[in-house]
Parts: sequence; structure tokens; C-alpha cells
Amino acid sequence: MSTDKNRATAAAILPLVGGPDNILSIAHCMTRLRITLRDRTLVQDEALKALPAVMGVVEDDTYQIVLGPGTVARVTPEFEALVAEGRSAAPAPAAPATPHTVTAGELAAQGAAIKNAQKAKNSTPFKLFLRRIANIFVPLIPALIGCGIIAGLNGFLTNMGWVPAVVPALAAMASGFMSLIAVFVGYNTAKEFGGTAILGGAVAAIIVFPGVAKIDAFGQQLSPGQGGVLGALAAALLAVQVEKWCRKWVPEALDVLVTPTLTVLISGLVTIFGLMFVAGEVSTAIGTFATWLLATGGAFAGLVLGGLFLPLVMLGLHQALIPIHTTLIEQTGYTVLLPILAMAGAGQVGAAIAVYYKLPHNRSIRATIKSALPAGFLGVGEPLIYGVSLPLGRPFVTACIGGAAGGAFVGLFNQLGTAFGSTAIGPSGWALFPLLDGKSGMGMTIAIYAGGLAVGYLVGFAATYFFGFTQQMLTEFNAAPDAGATSQTAPEATPATDPAPAADAAPVPVGR
Repeated sequence: MSTDKNRATAAAILPLVGGPDNILSIAHCMTRLRITLRDRTLVQDEALKALPAVMGVVEDDTYQIVLGPGTVARVTPEFEALVAEGRSAAPAPAAPATPHTVTAGELAAQGAAIKNAQKAKNSTPFKLFLRRIANIFVPLIPALIGCGIIAGLNGFLTNMGWVPAVVPALAAMASGFMSLIAVFVGYNTAKEFGGTAILGGAVAAIIVFPGVAKIDAFGQQLSPGQGGVLGALAAALLAVQVEKWCRKWVPEALDVLVTPTLTVLISGLVTIFGLMFVAGEVSTAIGTFATWLLATGGAFAGLVLGGLFLPLVMLGLHQALIPIHTTLIEQTGYTVLLPILAMAGAGQVGAAIAVYYKLPHNRSIRATIKSALPAGFLGVGEPLIYGVSLPLGRPFVTACIGGAAGGAFVGLFNQLGTAFGSTAIGPSGWALFPLLDGKSGMGMTIAIYAGGLAVGYLVGFAATYFFGFTQQMLTEFNAAPDAGATSQTAPEATPATDPAPAADAAPVPVGR
């Protein structure tokens, strides 16, 4: 039973993170179970990473266990229930650490060292701010995905002329969330930056209120939705600052009346007579620039974007793209950037397959790759990146080359006039197919995206196979394990995935 399986996974994880009394908070994003620990030293990392359901772990502001899309949403409630049941119980006895094959363990240790070093570099004020911005949009991804797929189904039925009575209903389902997304952004922004969430949502709601069409600002009439998610973000940030100022200076006896009123009044006026216009101009500029970039230099732009996306993820800068993706979806119905960035994951998959064939005697690394490849094809690339290519070094570079080639392929078709994109953010790889949309028909759109993936796989494979290893690397990593090591450690006991990525992200393509 799936419920039993999810509960078994939660039960296996709990003692390895120190038991119920070691858990301070529990949450999850698209792919990761996030927990705040009382005592980090109680966590058994190697045994945790060896669990079949665990794709890797991440140490950030929380301890994050990568379980994959879908699975994490089912395991988290079971984990919460087990923690609640055993909160006062004695800590569970520590499970013995699972042994692992030496070479794969060395790669995992290198990946962990890289992750820790990158984490320190990513802790700059600017990158921490980007992470908080990502935290605003990541909770919206499930709704974006669901509505995006419904929009695609609606378009398919409309084009085929089937079930005309259902089409308006599907259109309402697909568009309802997007028409109010500014409110959700405002709510999450205030919550993330320490204000009252509902006040952030109230101020952001002004942007989508139809009555703003009767207001003139900067000599022109406002339109509902002007400024979009960027305007909502700015309005809610302003509301947080106004609220904090009010909490500091308004007498406590009057706080419940004065603070909400001033917060909405001041922030609302600034939003109507300033932020909506400015954010609207910025949003329009983003859409215009993205369209121009791919229409005039699509192949080169795709080459650069596809090739640099994995390093951007390492640096934590990919989170700056989330509001841009959302703005493009809000304006045109899809983001043209995501299919290009998804090619980075294709290059990584191709590189990993090449590593598999270049190291025929290293059963531990091959077992790691074999276990992580299905997730890689679906756009979850962290296990392959931090468990295989990045610690090896050169294969990470050749994976980027594969991503660049796939990005150039997709960008070229944009340049030739076949523009398309994704109706939601988060999924990547094969998981992006149901979310594709474009102006040249679904058949052509799917064919181009599939062609880009194929190019990414092939170039990533070829570049890694021929240029990804020096002779010294082959000597070091392709030696057959000695008989003693073989008898002591089975390759299946090797952690199937990475020690984890440096930055979360939203679930954007790395492949989230």
C-alpha cells in the first residue's frame, strides 16, 4: 500500500535524524523534507543517504532530505505524525552506520566539501535576499503546475474541437489562480519578511482589483493587474516596513486599530500612485527583452543560458530567475526561458551516462549513477551533480557543454520564429512535456523540446566520454575493487545519490 510505504520511509528516516525529540520544526518544498534540528550531531548522514527513498541531503538554514517530487508531499505528513506520536518517547537507538564502497564514499565526501564551501560563499546578504525571494514563490509552484497542465489540456481540447462545453470550465480553472497570483505573492512576501501575511495580501489585492481602471496615475489610466507579481512583491515589502514602523510608534492601546489601517492606507496609496506604474514598466521591459533576445540571438542566448545554468545553481543566483519566470507566465501564458534552462539537466544526464561507461570496473560509482538516472531524466539532477560529476571535476564542465548545445538548439528555433515555453515553473526534463505551450502547435513544440533534450544528452555524453577524463583520473577511479573490499561492502549499499546541493531553490530545472 502506498500509505504504508510512505509511513515506512518516514519511520526509517526518523531515528537517523535523532528521533522525535531532536526535531524542532518540519516543512517541505517540491522535492525536500526540511527539518530544524535540536542537535545536528545526532544525525547519521551516511545511513540516511543509504535509504532507498532518499536521493540526498542538503545542509542549509534547515536540514533537507531530498525525496523527490510527489514523494515528499506524501512522506511529510507521515513524518509529522510519527514525530507527534513519539515526541516524549525516549530517543530511538542509533542505527549502525551503513558501510559504503570506498570510491563512491570519497566522491560523496568531495561533494560534501564542495557543498559546504559553496554554502559559505552563498551566505552573502544579496544571495540570502534572493533565497528569501525564492521562498515567496516556491509555495506557489504546485498551483502553477496544476493550472498549467489544465491550461494545456484546455488548449488541446480547443484545437481538436472536442467537448466544447468543458472548455470554458477548464479555462476558468486554469486562469483563476493566475488572475489572483499577485495576492498570494503579497501574502507570502509579508510572511517571509516578518510582517502580517494578510496585510501583505490585502495591499497586493489592490493591483488586481478591477476598480483601479478608474484611476489615473502618471497621466495614464491604470489597468487591473498592472505591475503583476513584481508590483505585489514591492507593495508587500513596503507594507512590512510600514507595519514595523507602526508597531514601534503606535501606542499599544491603539495598535489593533491604527496599525492595520495605516499599513493598508500608506502602502496602498504608494502602490496605486507609484509602484503599479513602475512595476508595470519593469514587467513590460522583462517580457520585451526576453522576446527580443530569443528572436534576434536565440541560438547564442540559448548556448549561454543552457551552459551557465548549472554554475548559477551552484552560486545560488538561479533564484533571481524565479520572479522573471513568473512574470513571463503572467504576461504571455508561458516562460520561454525554462525549456532552455532545462537543457542543463540534459547535459548532466548525458555526462553521467558517459561516466558510467568510462568506469566499467568501479561498481560503486556505477551503482550511484544507475540509481540516480531515473530522477535525472525527470529533471532532478542534484544526485548526479553532487554525487558524481562535480566531485570528478571535468565531467561537470562537459555536462555544461551538453547543456549549452541543447540550449542553443532550442534557442535557434525561437530565433526562427517557433517560440514556446512552459506554463509553470518547477519541473524539468521529461516532466516538462505536459507543461509545454507555444504558437506553432503542440506537435512542433514537443518535437523541438525533445530534440533539445536529445542534443543535450548526446553532446553531454560525447564531451564527457572523449574529454571528461585524464589518464590519471581513469587510473584512479577505474581500478577494480580488491576482493576484500568486495566481500565487505556490496555496491548496493552505496548511497544512491548526492551529499546534496548548495542552494535550494525552487523548484527550478537543474534539473529542483
